[in-house]
Amino acid sequence: MKKVIKFTSWVGLRNLERPEPSYITDKSELPKLHRAACSGYDETLRKLLSRKKNAVDSRDKNGRTPLHLACISGCPGVVALLIQFNCDLNARDKERTTALIRAVQSLNRRCAGILLEHGANPNLEDGGQNTALHYAILEESVSIATQLLRHHANIEAINKSNLTPFLLAVKENKKEMVRFLIENGANVHAVDNVQRSALILAVFHDSPDIVKLLLQEGVSPYSQDSHGWSAEQYAYSNGFEHVGTKTGFNRISLAAESGVWTLLSKDLY
Repeated sequence: MKKVIKFTSWVGLRNLERPEPSYITDKSELPKLHRAACSGYDETLRKLLSRKKNAVDSRDKNGRTPLHLACISGCPGVVALLIQFNCDLNARDKERTTALIRAVQSLNRRCAGILLEHGANPNLEDGGQNTALHYAILEESVSIATQLLRHHANIEAINKSNLTPFLLAVKENKKEMVRFLIENGANVHAVDNVQRSALILAVFHDSPDIVKLLLQEGVSPYSQDSHGWSAEQYAYSNGFEHVGTKTGFNRISLAAESGVWTLLSKDLY
């Protein structure tokens, strides 16, 4: 019975919605305008657009505009040129992904900055309901995440698994991004689609440094998920121990209500 309870309690946790990296482009299959945008050929693109201005938002077979390709390829000059020709900053491809999200996925900070400065919406979601900020966290880019927040990105946006950027950072063990989001006011008490707290996610993914940080921020080890389990119970189940007093094996030792809650990994013995 214990094993069954343990299994059902973790159903879905290993398969939470995770944003995918940007796609690879095959230039040989691209229309002429898209190929110029992808290759950074500013003057070629200018000539093409001057002859046919309404082509600025034309689509390839994947629903991508030249702006998508310029952002994937990291061509800020092309991005600026397309904006001069009044391209749609918020156009979506077949995966409902904007050029801004593609720029973030590809870690093209300058492209992302130009888009944001000209009014691109940082809160539009892709097919998995992930925003540009979700991807900045996944790619561990403090600089891009800072840009997004300065342009009013929603720090509490949730994807299909009810993961905020903060919960995603915890789940993916992105310690510095967890700290960054806390410093920028993220809700540390957010829960996912089955009411799992950040602390439960950190325990499961063996992230003792994040567990320590969350406890310091006052995240309760006793709040329960939809299965009625707390982070403390998951710690027991996942090979950790709850110790009432400090021991020589302490990896994390912090005051939690009346005692000291200590998480010890199996391999510390």
